[in-house]
Amino acid sequence: MAVSERLAAELAAYRAQCGALGAWLEQVPTESFAAPSVLPGWDVRTLIGHLALAHDGLVQQLGTAGAGTPLALAQFYRTPRRPGSESVEAGAAASAAERNRMLITENAPADPLAVLREDEALRSAALTVTDRSVVATSRGALTALDFARTRVLDLVVHCDDVSRSLADRDPVPLLRAALASTTRTLAELLAAQAPGRSVEVRVPPFVAVQAVAGPRHTRGTPPNVVETDPITWLRLATGRASFRDAVAAGAVRASGSRADLTAYLPVLS
Repeated sequence: MAVSERLAAELAAYRAQCGALGAWLEQVPTESFAAPSVLPGWDVRTLIGHLALAHDGLVQQLGTAGAGTPLALAQFYRTPRRPGSESVEAGAAASAAERNRMLITENAPADPLAVLREDEALRSAALTVTDRSVVATSRGALTALDFARTRVLDLVVHCDDVSRSLADRDPVPLLRAALASTTRTLAELLAAQAPGRSVEVRVPPFVAVQAVAGPRHTRGTPPNVVETDPITWLRLATGRASFRDAVAAGAVRASGSRADLTAYLPVLS
């Protein structure tokens, strides 16, 4: 069975970003892995352990047939995980963060960098599915394509978390394909969660969507426009940055009476 072109592109973006992260981490002194991360209750080692576990999970879940009708991504992110499944949420309560930390500590591979560099297992797993194959996850069924998109998003967001955690170093390179996928997925979630056509949200060069209920714009320059860069957008959309603070800092340009997205962000946390 030949993997579809869209699924192949997502998985290629994932593998390449894992490779970029692995190469970056090889230059990080061992003692830096014990530094606290920007995620409450987690050190950098725990964060990397999560990403290694997620890599293994992607390989395994691509080979796990799901049942039923796949969820849309907006519904998937609103559905609670099953009890006992791992969760990585930046705004989680301290008790949840501690449970997650313990799960990762107990299950993370001994050499997470080797896992992140592993490529062949993921290539092989991808040959067993198409983009519309149903995959079982802790929140319910997804298509293989959408599941791959969630894994790219998770990886890119946490690569940025690693960079912010070790801010004295140059940041982890966020490769174009993975960053583009993440930017588009988060914009699609906003449009699904805040449906409407009164505000145009632009994240060049990757995506522009219309969202928020209100008067529909049909011609000319939209009266309500929000524009920002991909890194700022992923931080806003995942609760790592405040919309109002980003506007004040000039990282977001917002014009129009409906252009305050505070009530609609984050789209996931």
